[in-house]
Amino acid sequence: MRLFIAIPLPKELTKPVTETMHALKQAGVLGKYTPLQNMHLTLAFIGEVRDPASIKEALRKVSCKAVRLSLGELGNFEDTVWLGIKGNQALSALSKAVRNALEDSGIPYDHNKFVPHITLVRKARGKWLQIRVPRAETIARTVSLMKSEEKDGKRIYTEIFTIRGE
Repeated sequence: MRLFIAIPLPKELTKPVTETMHALKQAGVLGKYTPLQNMHLTLAFIGEVRDPASIKEALRKVSCKAVRLSLGELGNFEDTVWLGIKGNQALSALSKAVRNALEDSGIPYDHNKFVPHITLVRKARGKWLQIRVPRAETIARTVSLMKSEEKDGKRIYTEIFTIRGE
């Protein structure tokens, strides 16, 4: 199964994220929009794994503290448009703690630099730089091990293990 560790989109950010996606559509940005139920902030991408038990055990060792999530600006990785999350020390520390726990447990993961973001559109075409993102912030208290699978041509993300913070 294909796995990653993420902060699920907190309910308080649903409306501003939806508004941003609507603004992109109104501006004529085409592509494959991420369904709201799949929105998340990836802390570490793991990839294909047969048995998630060792990953769950590694996550149990992570001190999951509440982190502030503040919406930033739109950005992109090639043809993927994302909504940035303003960097902060607690969020960076949480990502590092998750990655260190994986490392200490000998679990391979993608070592790309942590860029806090929520993916909005893949294979995007159009002009999106002029889109203004609503101001919004909240506190996130959960980190989840997520399973990614394809069903009927659609990507489905399912939480299979969660740790909760203070």
